[in-house]
Amino acid sequence: MEVLNWLAAHAPLVFLFAAVALGYFAGKLKIGNFVLGGIAGTLVVGVILGQAGVTIDTAIKDIFFALFIYAVGYQGGPQFFRALSLKSLTQLLSAGVMCVLGLLTVLAFAWGFGLDRGTAAGLAAGGLTQSAIIGTAGETIQKLTVSADLKSVMETNIAVGYAVCYIFGSIGPILMITWFFPTIMRWDIRTEAIKLAEKMSGGAATLEPGQFDAAQRIDTRFYQLQPGTDWIGHPAQEMDVFYKDFAVEAVLRAGQEIDIDTVTSLQEGDVLALTGMVDALETTPQDFAREVPAPASYRLVLENRHIVLTSPDFADHTLQDIHDLTQSRAMRDVFLTGVKRMGRDLPLLPDLELHKGDELQVTGNPRDLNAVQKAIGYPISAAAVTDFIFFGIGMTLGLLLGLIEFRLGGVPVSIGSGGGCLLSGLLFGWLRGTHPRYAALPTGAVNFLRDFGLAVFVGVVGISAGPQVLTTLQEQGMSLFLFGIGVTLIPQLIGFFFSYYVLRIQNPIEALACVAGGRSANPGFAALLGKAENATPVVTFTVTYAVANVLLTLWGPLIVGLVSTNPAP
Repeated sequence: MEVLNWLAAHAPLVFLFAAVALGYFAGKLKIGNFVLGGIAGTLVVGVILGQAGVTIDTAIKDIFFALFIYAVGYQGGPQFFRALSLKSLTQLLSAGVMCVLGLLTVLAFAWGFGLDRGTAAGLAAGGLTQSAIIGTAGETIQKLTVSADLKSVMETNIAVGYAVCYIFGSIGPILMITWFFPTIMRWDIRTEAIKLAEKMSGGAATLEPGQFDAAQRIDTRFYQLQPGTDWIGHPAQEMDVFYKDFAVEAVLRAGQEIDIDTVTSLQEGDVLALTGMVDALETTPQDFAREVPAPASYRLVLENRHIVLTSPDFADHTLQDIHDLTQSRAMRDVFLTGVKRMGRDLPLLPDLELHKGDELQVTGNPRDLNAVQKAIGYPISAAAVTDFIFFGIGMTLGLLLGLIEFRLGGVPVSIGSGGGCLLSGLLFGWLRGTHPRYAALPTGAVNFLRDFGLAVFVGVVGISAGPQVLTTLQEQGMSLFLFGIGVTLIPQLIGFFFSYYVLRIQNPIEALACVAGGRSANPGFAALLGKAENATPVVTFTVTYAVANVLLTLWGPLIVGLVSTNPAP
């Protein structure tokens, strides 16, 4: 005990990093299908370690929360502004209604049962599983004209409310999305996911001649031209243009590679290196050649490249449209093998519509990839170094926006540095998606800022609140838990039926994905993906999740402003 007291006095940061490490370890432990998660785990461990009376400078908490929330905004910027378009209007409204219902439910419990501002904010953070509310509400509490002791109690109550309500806040959406709604609507999630995939693929389960299906695995194989084939005497480029489901990568004659551009006529015995869809390579080439082993010591270099889509020529077009409209040789000979949006893999089906900011994985010859890259956007590798000029400007702008105040019911309210950095992150994320020369922040860097920033922030909150948490839990633990159940379930129930009957979002997979995204419920979305066994819910989820992440974060100051009750000193 003496060692702990000495560490608490001389090296308090030891407790912070121990809370992060042990919290993430605890967060990975499974109880059935439930996983607590690293952030909630860090808060709980932080509370336990905080019993040693550790004091950590609050500036650390503020800095890392600002970094976290800027990263959240930056990552969601392109998709958030995309969601504001008329095409996504119903999904946008669904997410907005769900978030407003969450706010109203929290306020109803706070007003009806006399909850103080801190407890109400914690109820929202846990019941709606939006950890950022802890920060935005805490910042607003610090600006209240009350004693420092009351501020400390309210901040402790935020942590308690979050910890008590978070567990069911995570489990509730899983139950509603994968069991309750499908049961009352008589939906089979897997069957409906298959139907939606078939709809997106035009109803075709297999490739038709000339049909583009990027979901098929590609391969490179070697074929030797047989006597009597019509291709003898024709240029290799002519074959490359004629066949749309594979590309002629190289021509080998007598064991030596010949540049395709110089091959004016193919000869009997020439070996062709063909890259394409596996199904196509197993059928079409058999008409004019026989498959042979790859020549000894010969190397054919192909490349996987990740490109961020910025070109208006490709944005807002489906994969099938792009395939049909593509004329250049380079575009025909490059294969799309993956699409990500906000870090999530999308279903590679012909009816999938691409958006600016999507990350495309393409495979092909480096020469062709260079040409394609110029037409599509910019490679991920080009953003391997953070643009610290724009990063510094973005953080500065966010902190300045957080200083703007207005009064709500006589209470000074502002979006704080958290809300300001969120808006600034959205702006600079959008800027990066539309003007790729500016505001580079690599995917790995933004993920680190987001995850580590939140972990440090929550760890400091837990450690600081530790000494008061047990007392508060004893006073209102069970009632708070029941309030959390209400905050978790009521918005989902009303929001689902509103979206289904009023907004007419009636495709089962899209309707369930709207619930997951509008509630910012990552565990519920993961469970939906598991039941669907394909990626069809991803597109709808990314739109609603981007909107919900912003709105729920901004609820923190509103709750503090609209709940007038202060805790007893």
